Amino acid sequence: MQLLGCIADDFTGATDIGAALVKAGYRTAVTIGHATVESADSVDAVVVALKTRTTPVDDAVDASTAAYDALVAAGADRFYFKYCSTFDSTETGNIGPVTDALLDRTGASTAIMVPSFPANGRTVYQGHLFVGDALLSDSSMRNHPLTPMTDANLERVLAPQTSRPVRRIGLATVRGEQDALTAAITETPGLVILDAIDDSDLARIAAATPAEVLLTGGAGLAAQLTPKEPREAAGALTPTPGRRLVVSGSASEATRGQVSAASDRMPSLHLDLDALGERFDAEIDRILDWAEDHWAAQPDAPVLVYATGSAADLEATATTREEASELIEAALARIASRGVDAGVRQLIVAGGETSGSVVSALGITELLIGPEIAPGVVWANATVDAGPTISIALKSGNFGSEDMFSTAWEHLA
Repeated sequence: MQLLGCIADDFTGATDIGAALVKAGYRTAVTIGHATVESADSVDAVVVALKTRTTPVDDAVDASTAAYDALVAAGADRFYFKYCSTFDSTETGNIGPVTDALLDRTGASTAIMVPSFPANGRTVYQGHLFVGDALLSDSSMRNHPLTPMTDANLERVLAPQTSRPVRRIGLATVRGEQDALTAAITETPGLVILDAIDDSDLARIAAATPAEVLLTGGAGLAAQLTPKEPREAAGALTPTPGRRLVVSGSASEATRGQVSAASDRMPSLHLDLDALGERFDAEIDRILDWAEDHWAAQPDAPVLVYATGSAADLEATATTREEASELIEAALARIASRGVDAGVRQLIVAGGETSGSVVSALGITELLIGPEIAPGVVWANATVDAGPTISIALKSGNFGSEDMFSTAWEHLA
C-alpha cells in the first residue's frame, strides 16, 4: 500500500491538508507530534502536526526531520511539507530551512513550492502571492504579529532562507504541455516556485511532478493529488453528541468577523485579561459557571469564549502582546479541557496557536479526519487523553465563512 506522509508546521494547517486529502479520496489521519504513527495500516495518508512555524530554526528543522523519520518507519514513500498558503515566515525561516533539511533527508534534488489555495483566495502569479485581489504585502498579513509579510515576491522572500538555488516557473509553462512542465520542474536542482491561479493549474502541477520531487505548499495542491485507490468513504465520521463549545484565540480579521456574527446568535463571553492575570483560577471558574448556566438552559446551543472581537482589542494588548498571547492560550486551553470534563463533545477552536494549546491540554495524539466545514476547515474525531471521544474542528484564523461558528454543527449531521 502506498502511504503519503505529510509534515505540517502548525495544527490548523495539519487539519487543513487533511481536509484536502480526504476530498481527493485519501483516508487520512493526523497525528500530533512524531513519536508514533498509530493508524498507518488503515489509512492512505498520515499528517504529522507540529508547532514549528515560528519556533527557532534549529528546533523547526529537528522536529520536522524527526517527523520525517517517523513517517518513513510507518511506511510512507512520498512526502509533502505543508505550510500556510500565505507563506508565513521570517527572514531566516522556517520554510526554507525545513525544505532544505527534508531534501537532505529524502535525497531529492528538487522541491516544488506551491502555496496557492484558490478556494481561499490565495494565488501566485509571476512569482507574487495574492490574497484575493491584493498582493500579500498589501493584505492584513502585512501586520501579522509573529510573521509580518511585507513582500509578495516569493523569490525574494525565499532566497535568504535557503542555500539552494530558487527559481520560478511561470503560468504559461504550467498551462503548456505536461512533458514540458515536468522537464521545467526537474531540469535544475533547487527550490521551484510555480505560478497557479486556479485549481486546474494545481491539477496540472500535481500530474506533472515526478514522485521523487519533494512536494511543499498549502493545501490546494494536496487536493489535486491522486491516491492509488481513491476511497469514496474517505471522510466518513460518526459524530459524538454532547455539549457544544467554541473557543477563539485568533486575532485575524476573518475570525473577528466570525466572532461578531456569532455574538448575535449564541451566548458569547469576551476574555477579561486583567481578571485572568490577577486571579486566573477564579476567573476560569467564573467562565465555566457562566457556560454551565447556558448549557443547562439550552443543552444543544453552542457557547463562545473569545479573546479578540475588534481591532480595539488588538490595540489594547499591543504593548504586551507576548504576555497577553500566553495568557490567552493558557486560559482557552483550560476552558476547553474543563468544558470536556463538563460534557462538551463538539468543540471548535479558532487560531493556530490556540489549536496547538488546546490539543496539547486535551492530550489528543491523533485526529481522524471527517467532513469539510469550509475550504481548509474540517471536523475530526479524537480521543481525549484516554477519556471520551470528541468531535473537534481546528480553524486557521483566516479561514471559514462569517457564519461558521453557527453553521459548522450542521456538517456533523
